[in-house]
Amino acid sequence: MENYKNIEKEIIEMLFLTQRPVAVTFCKSTPDDVAKVTGTQPSSCSFWRLAAAGQVFFTERADHYNCAIGSYTHNIPLPKERTIELEQTLGMMTELGYIKLEEVPGIPKLEKTPRAIIYAPLGDTPKSPDIVLITGQPLSISLLHEAALSAGISTKDPLLGRPTCMALPATKKGSVVTSLGCIGNRVYTDIGNDNCYMTIAGSDLIVMMEHLKKIVTANDTLNKYHQERRQALSTS
Repeated sequence: MENYKNIEKEIIEMLFLTQRPVAVTFCKSTPDDVAKVTGTQPSSCSFWRLAAAGQVFFTERADHYNCAIGSYTHNIPLPKERTIELEQTLGMMTELGYIKLEEVPGIPKLEKTPRAIIYAPLGDTPKSPDIVLITGQPLSISLLHEAALSAGISTKDPLLGRPTCMALPATKKGSVVTSLGCIGNRVYTDIGNDNCYMTIAGSDLIVMMEHLKKIVTANDTLNKYHQERRQALSTS
């Protein structure tokens, strides 16, 4: 397994992150070397907050039942007695003009239902992650975006909005996704109004890091270049 502690340290330092990157791993069986999450959470993205704060744990399907939208994007069928919750949530969003029902079939979701999902800070992940979730300000996310372009990593969904949790299945189908973060996600994760997300396929993380180092160095040089031009060419 890669040295994810060093990778996390480099990412945080290069991008000036205030939150730890989160590793997400979808499992076909329940892991026996990771603790199960305790308590309940109101949304699937709430688990991102716990992992960013330092917790390492796995969830089972039932842990996502409180989030009808998150259950949908994670391809986790709700129990029969709770299926109405998805209909009610979508109905409310439709009435508000927040979403159109014809958009729902186009929302990405996992192809297969995971038996368990491991969440951890990247540096503490017990397994190689399927997805790395990075929370940062626009400058940090733009550097990652430039690194992805430099590396030739692309996706058909480069910029996503609501629901934020669809970024995970979208990344499974592609490689890199930028998500602006929906209002529900911001409430449940406390990321702040000045932050957004980038999700990276775990298999592309190493090549992303190689190109990120080049991009950060290039931006530092270009910053000095443009500062000098501004000073030299500004007359008022």
